[in-house]
Amino acid sequence: MAANVLGMKSTGALFLGLLRSRTVEEHIIEQFRLQSVYWVRYRQDARKVLNSRTDLVEDRKSGIITITVRDRDPQRAHDIAQAYVEELNHLVSQVSTSSARRERVFIEQRLSAVKADLEDAEQQFSAFASKNTALDIKEQTKAMVESAALLQGQLIAAQSELEGLVQIYNPNNVRVRSAQARVDELKRQLSKISGTDASLAADASQSNDQYPSIRKLPLLGVQWADLYRRVKIQETVYELLNQQYELARIQEVKEVPTVNVVDPADLPEKKSWPPRLLIIALLTVLSLAAAAVTIVGSEKIQSLEPDDPRRQLAMSATEGLTQFRTRVATHRFFGRSIDAKASSNGTEQ
Repeated sequence: MAANVLGMKSTGALFLGLLRSRTVEEHIIEQFRLQSVYWVRYRQDARKVLNSRTDLVEDRKSGIITITVRDRDPQRAHDIAQAYVEELNHLVSQVSTSSARRERVFIEQRLSAVKADLEDAEQQFSAFASKNTALDIKEQTKAMVESAALLQGQLIAAQSELEGLVQIYNPNNVRVRSAQARVDELKRQLSKISGTDASLAADASQSNDQYPSIRKLPLLGVQWADLYRRVKIQETVYELLNQQYELARIQEVKEVPTVNVVDPADLPEKKSWPPRLLIIALLTVLSLAAAAVTIVGSEKIQSLEPDDPRRQLAMSATEGLTQFRTRVATHRFFGRSIDAKASSNGTEQ
């Protein structure tokens, strides 16, 4: 899978290349401040020291990669090894160019554009509905037609009552005047609901009507339906893209190669350098060689004549070395005695 992602031959080669990349190493240098730890001025020098103290080995058969970090501080060595794994996971996710990732990026961009179009359509629809008091044209038309029919029936009944009263009473009678006022009010309300030709040309912002008239509803219905349809289309597209976006994210996670840790980094229990057995062996060999040279040299000096200048030079050098050793031993002895005496006096005080 990783080979298909970046076109490399194997997952191990991919991971080793990423672990040795400048990005990973610089992140680790910044995280642990290795420039001050390694006493170097430049970052490239810190990278060289980090490379020399880090071993990356891949098992060709199993594909397992082993990360070994050497440092003076055991805890820092443990943390750096763990940081390598974390940086590798992060970098693999970044450089992934799989088809699922490209699809996810495309859908994400398209989703942002559709979301902006949806918000614009909703704002236009809400502004139009608020300006014209057009909440639901179909329901409003039905309700207004029913109200107009009810007013028309009441008007006919009121006119019949008025005609009957006019035949009985004179026009100045209270009942006649009351019935006439009721008829006029019903006509006014019916005219307001039905609308006139002049109301069609008037702007909704300039009209004092609380709701649009029946004559204006068909004109408003066309624009209202267009805006409503646009909002519904954008909502449908947005929901579909959201579903595809989630599927693309899941597919991207499946295709991106991840690092599975078999053995997590542990805290070192013993030093890896210097090798004690090698030092002991070298010191033993050097001691034996020095002893052999001393013995051979002593026998050769003893075999020389007493008046030989070489013997006299060797004897004087030996005496000087003996006196120096005696002085050093005496100084150490008296120094310890003085320290012991001073500490004894201090205790008594």
